[in-house]
Amino acid sequence: MSRKEKTESRVDLYARITEKIVADLEKGVRPWVRPWSTGHLAGRVSRPLRHNGLPYQGINTLLLWSESVAQGFVLPYWMTFKQALELGGHVRKGETGTTVVYAGSFSKTETDANGEEVERGIPFLRAYTVFCADQIEDLPAHYYAAADPAPKPLERIEHADRFFDNTGAVVRYGGDQAYYSPVSDHVQLPHPESFRDMQSFVAIRAHETLHWTASPHRLNRDLSRYHKDRSDRAREELLVEVGSCLLCADLGIVPELEPRPDHASYLQSWLTVLGSDRRAIFTAAAHAQRAVAYLHDLQPAAAIERAA
Repeated sequence: MSRKEKTESRVDLYARITEKIVADLEKGVRPWVRPWSTGHLAGRVSRPLRHNGLPYQGINTLLLWSESVAQGFVLPYWMTFKQALELGGHVRKGETGTTVVYAGSFSKTETDANGEEVERGIPFLRAYTVFCADQIEDLPAHYYAAADPAPKPLERIEHADRFFDNTGAVVRYGGDQAYYSPVSDHVQLPHPESFRDMQSFVAIRAHETLHWTASPHRLNRDLSRYHKDRSDRAREELLVEVGSCLLCADLGIVPELEPRPDHASYLQSWLTVLGSDRRAIFTAAAHAQRAVAYLHDLQPAAAIERAA
């Protein structure tokens, strides 16, 4: 490879990495912030780790965190194909690796304008591919070990749990995603212990339970175009965002201080909707209040009052 080709390759690598980070930020997704993580099971957040347990540094930390968020990986270890083989493991067929970089420099002797020889440091950037332990089978057991339990387990907020249980919304726990499935009519949540605090858990449960109220046999909000129309999706998320804040206030809970990454990704859509329809925020607030009131009406005390 010629010197020009090496320079172009290095510039292209910088550009590709920068574009990836910028793409995340433009979507409002900050890969270094999310409300749940397996690391929180031990009351800490871990950097991505090499096969030998040493943490990745600098840009590689962001690249691997970003990929963990995008792919739903939960294990902290990353290694090359060869390193996995040396440890007795093998990358599953069809898995795609993640690009990380090694930055270094070498010295070169050059002649300056005065005809004197000088040493000049030449930086270089080399790309290589790594795989998460989630993508690798048959590694030694400690690569898959769950984090140690937190010394002070987080206490559930009982009155909030009771409120949501009383609604009758079916909740399934597991994985690292939170969503409402209209097809099966259930709310999916990560295990409560995976959240950094119980306020975050309540805020997420409130958000997804408010989506649950949209069902045709409840408040009958039309979600048929949620995945097809950006405007419809933005309006529903704006409604639920407002409703979650209202409900957390009703429960006396300070919601998560940092927004969920997927909330932030709706920012531009919200701005577009609000810019084209000045009544949109009023409509969202009204529907949010209606959804919150619906959940309150499902409480036993409300049923007793209606009977009386």
